Amino acid sequence: MTTALANDPMTAEDRCDRCGAQAYLRVTLPSGGELLFCGHHGREHKNALREVARDIHDETRKLEAAATTSSSDAR
Repeated sequence: MTTALANDPMTAEDRCDRCGAQAYLRVTLPSGGELLFCGHHGREHKNALREVARDIHDETRKLEAAATTSSSDAR
């Protein structure tokens, strides 16, 4: 669990609570607690998280941008 503000940008130091990979999704719970998820686990639990979250800060677009950049670099 982190103590960042819900809209603070996520950094490489933010780690998934499930597997320890870099987190791209911060879920704030009604109790004020937070959960962090990598893209994989965020997608896996997306529907359940939407039902219980007070706020979801999603930066998975960074993964899409990185994938686009890396595929164009391979050409």
